[in-house]
Formats: sequence, C-alpha cells, structure tokens
Amino acid sequence: MDDARAQPKLFVIAAPSGAGKTSLVKALMEAAPDLRFSTSYTTRARRTGEVPGRDYFFVDEAEFRRMASDGQFLEHARVFDNLYGTGRRQVQELLRAGHGVVLEIDWQGARQVREAMPEAETIFILPPSVAELERRLRGRETDSEAVIRRRLADALDDMGHWQEFDYVVVNDDFGTALAALESVVRGAGDPWRRDRPEIAATARRLLA
Repeated sequence: MDDARAQPKLFVIAAPSGAGKTSLVKALMEAAPDLRFSTSYTTRARRTGEVPGRDYFFVDEAEFRRMASDGQFLEHARVFDNLYGTGRRQVQELLRAGHGVVLEIDWQGARQVREAMPEAETIFILPPSVAELERRLRGRETDSEAVIRRRLADALDDMGHWQEFDYVVVNDDFGTALAALESVVRGAGDPWRRDRPEIAATARRLLA
C-alpha cells in the first residue's frame, strides 16, 4: 500500500444487505494492512461477540443526536430503525497520519461523504442476482420472514443508487471481488469504473 501512504485517500464502500460487503471489507483490511477502518457510531444494541470501539462505538440516541448537532459526524443516517454515523475527527486523524481509510456505510452516508469530501473514492458492491441475494439473506437464519422480505425490498431500493458511485464490483466470486477492491484501493480501479457497459447491463437485469 505504498500509494496509500504517499497519497492517503478515503474509500467509501456501500452495498445492499446480503451482497457480502462486510466479509469483503474484512478480507480487504487483512490483505492491505496499511489501510485503516473507520469505526462507526450506532444507537443499535450490541450483538453477541461485538467489541465496543472495534466493531462500533455504541451510544444512546440522545448522545448521538448531541454529536450530530455539534457537527462531529462526517455522515450519519437512520438505517433499519437505528442511527449510524462516522466520526469526522477519527477519519481526519487517520488521513493525516498517512493511512488510507475505509468507510463501510450505506448509500445515504456515501452521498453525505461525497458532499463533505469530494476527493473520496466510492465503491458499490452488487450481488450477482436477486435470487442469490435472497439466498444469502435467508442463509443467515437469524431473521423472521417479515424481516427478510423487508431487507430484500430495501436491498432492491439500495441497488438503484449504484450510478452514484465511482466504482462498481459484482460479488459473484468472492476472490475475484476481493481482487477488484484491492485494485481500486491501489489506484488501479479503471476496469471497475461504473461507466463500463457490462455494469449497466448487470444493474438493469437486477432491477428489472
């Protein structure tokens, strides 16, 4: 990651629920150790195995709203009935220290980041098909049928925003998708720019 040290950048990675974003980001961080992950703030309850400060900064809604009013967030949004936000100071300090920074957020947050930091590079991850997306959501075996249907509907809506991103990666094969992300953060992401014809064709098929 010599490029990240020479010219540290902020990389925003978003995806619909079930597209495999969290697993890909985890693997990317392991493959590119010079990158730093920006830990988000959230008002949702801590899940089993999550570590405060590593997975999220867990705060109540009153504290979250106070921070938002004070301008402490680079972006924030309500997602699935909970609030999520990215601490502005944390990102700025990591960039000043010479590290590339990765934000794992949704398209709403990505839009806010683009307004605040136009130099940020944004990546959207698509599933290979709606059927595969539904299979992955059901494979978690942690949600009710109503929650699964809601997440699927929300995922389809999220996918409609793919054109707002600089790069689009289809997570059909995990290794191939990871290699694409690595190329983007190393400054060689042209093959995955959103304006390539095959991405438009994939998106039309997914959203039909």
